[in-house]
Amino acid sequence: MSPICLRVALVLPALLGVAGCEQRSAGYFQGYAEGEFVMVSPASAGRLEKRWVKRGDEVAAGAPLFALEIENEKAGRRESEAQLRSAEARLANLSTGKRAPEIEAVRAQEAQAKAARALSTQQLRQQGRLFKDGFIAQAALDQARTAYARDIARVEELEAQVRTARIAIGREKEVAAARAEVEAAKAALEQSDWRLQQRAASAPAAGLVQDTFYSEGEWIQAGSPVVSLLPPENVKLRFFVAETDVGALKPGQPVNVACDGCGGGIAASISFISRQAEYTPPVIYSREQRRKLVFLVEARPAPKDAARLHPGQPVEVTLR
Repeated sequence: MSPICLRVALVLPALLGVAGCEQRSAGYFQGYAEGEFVMVSPASAGRLEKRWVKRGDEVAAGAPLFALEIENEKAGRRESEAQLRSAEARLANLSTGKRAPEIEAVRAQEAQAKAARALSTQQLRQQGRLFKDGFIAQAALDQARTAYARDIARVEELEAQVRTARIAIGREKEVAAARAEVEAAKAALEQSDWRLQQRAASAPAAGLVQDTFYSEGEWIQAGSPVVSLLPPENVKLRFFVAETDVGALKPGQPVNVACDGCGGGIAASISFISRQAEYTPPVIYSREQRRKLVFLVEARPAPKDAARLHPGQPVEVTLR
């Protein structure tokens, strides 16, 4: 065989293979599964007292995940409760004063009592002179003395009521300050409740416990993740499409996905198409070099099918 014929015989199968690959790549793409993990962490630092989940557990939304020690927060809440009770008691004490119409009524009663006292004073003097001259009996004099003592006591009582009312009228600013202290104490109690609630964490969504990072008894810094969750809706597929094919794709377009051990095809839909090429040649584009450009495309399966996929698992994507 001549050298030319030998060279053609070697090159022809390779060209046929390349043509076959290019024809297959029109609707067949390589990719992998990826998970968007939810990192659950405490808002403040503390010692991990309890962790209810372990790696590989399936949890429902709202299920408890872990809790930090709460002794300091419980003491802070008790302090806030005591401050609130003290502020409410002070406000109640300052708010016992009478209103202006009630004070005027007390003053009128005081004037009446003073008039009655003056009358009983005069009557007592008259009865004393009559008893001295022998015109009345001892009983009449005693009755006058009793009426005089009664009127004096009544005047003293009403004078005390007027003084108390005046004190209450003059401390409106103190009452306003006491109300502000009550509101501040209520806000402090709400903060204590919030801090107490933040010492425990629950699952924000149903999913798989992908990993745990701390064991019970360890100290955790604020914001450090303790548990990572993978909700089914956070599983996505990433594959790369050539520059010649990306123009035909659009969000929402359905695709079929196959992988080893998945037990059948998985339906998904395109959710994202990158506008930037993943690979750019260092020279001016030519027709051959444009074939090297690939674009990232993401697709999301239904949550019921996402459980069959594992992050990092290779997949084969076929356009419908």
